[in-house]
Amino acid sequence: MIIACGEALIDMVSEKDREGRDIFIPCPGGCPYNTAIAIGRIFGKENGKTRAAFLSRLSRDFFGEILITRLEQNNVSIELTARSDETTTLAFVKVAEGKEPAYFFYSEGAADRLLSETDFPQRLPAGTNCILFGSISLTMEPSATSIENFIFRESTREDRPVISLDPNVRPFMIPDHNGYVKRFEKWVQASDIVKISSADFDFIYPGLGHEKGAEKLLDLGSRLAAVTLGGEGAAVFVKRDGNIKKIFAEASHTTIADTIGAGDTFHGAFLSWLEKHGKMSRKALDQLSENEIREALIFANKAAAIVCSRKGADPPTLAEIEALQ
Repeated sequence: MIIACGEALIDMVSEKDREGRDIFIPCPGGCPYNTAIAIGRIFGKENGKTRAAFLSRLSRDFFGEILITRLEQNNVSIELTARSDETTTLAFVKVAEGKEPAYFFYSEGAADRLLSETDFPQRLPAGTNCILFGSISLTMEPSATSIENFIFRESTREDRPVISLDPNVRPFMIPDHNGYVKRFEKWVQASDIVKISSADFDFIYPGLGHEKGAEKLLDLGSRLAAVTLGGEGAAVFVKRDGNIKKIFAEASHTTIADTIGAGDTFHGAFLSWLEKHGKMSRKALDQLSENEIREALIFANKAAAIVCSRKGADPPTLAEIEALQ
């Protein structure tokens, strides 16, 4: 099982009406939420059991019901999802052709922002092989500290699962750059995999570049750094016998509707490939061959291309990924 931990929200996505005015359409979203949906769609149900779970705190309001229902309909367990009477976070998303989506969040007093340490299980469910975390849930208190402490706790267990971080940086949510970088490096030290975009690197380590940035992540203790490069593709960096190896795969070409959820879907597909092929352990990550890493990258790139061909965060199924040439 793969557990996704963090925010779930409603993306209010902009569209133009007949008179050219902006209107906003509510769509379920949030980085770890989207990743959980991607994993759930890839795995489906096996013998009536799900292989994805979502760990968060969701509202009982009608937006919260939309979020919960979508998880259940997409083979994601809600066993670890707490419910509360606070409101749901809203993220207004302005989409413009040729530009990255622009976001503005309304999260004060929202349920997922108030995720507390009492919402976390003392022991993970049997068969948990991976925990993924990251994004804006790590920039808002008290959820940031609650998730951080949970990850630090699990990272010290002898039988720890693989831990995967996606910072998914939103600069306007980070008023203290230096303070964020210090915390980010502690999260990396606790993580086995870091999925990160070149844009994230530009914010975290300005001027360093993604290749030097990936080397820094490996030096901090990550076993594998997966770097998404937009339309160029993606690369994985690993350290073997003291040397840095770079494995690259080109992007799968498609007609772009928008890029909402592309990185989240890439992350979910990459982790799903590892899980499906019995590679979801620290030992297995250290022994991945270059061909295996390239196969995982190609699989994840295909998944990301499909979601880019659709409006909003709408991850593909396994059959759709395998059908893409």
